[in-house]
Amino acid sequence: MARARQETRTEPATADREIVISRVIDAPRELVFEAFTEVRHLSRWWGPEGFTATTRSFEFREGGEWDFVLHGPDGTDYSEWIRWLRIVPPERITLLHGESRDDPNAFESVLTFAPDGAATRIVMHTVFPTKDLRDEAVEKYHAIEGGRQTLSSLAAYVADLARKGAQG
Repeated sequence: MARARQETRTEPATADREIVISRVIDAPRELVFEAFTEVRHLSRWWGPEGFTATTRSFEFREGGEWDFVLHGPDGTDYSEWIRWLRIVPPERITLLHGESRDDPNAFESVLTFAPDGAATRIVMHTVFPTKDLRDEAVEKYHAIEGGRQTLSSLAAYVADLARKGAQG
């Protein structure tokens, strides 16, 4: 008698607290990674459409921090803070992101940069402390669309850098 094989697939324990966004960017991995390493780059593309960033302090190293303000298109200012937890050039960045250094609702993101032919696939995998915080980020702050827009801004920025670099 043939036995039916039961296939089991388990969701990660954090599945209800996650947002995963990816994009292929038409630029070399080293250049895409570099766009995260210097404030002169980050301040040019970070944030959803219509947002700008003003940096208060910036130190890109493990344990270093980026303290900044996002200015919304409606004039609202959002205090933001990132601590760089782990940096593996040019493959991965792990960061903690909140409103301030002592934000109990800060969330962790892992950004991976993988070659995709001559392009780069970036994956932003974010895990929130609770499902409610994830849901609030999605519903109130439009985190999924904002994340897509941020990666779109990154793509446009590095494509422009690559074009300028190719022109000499």
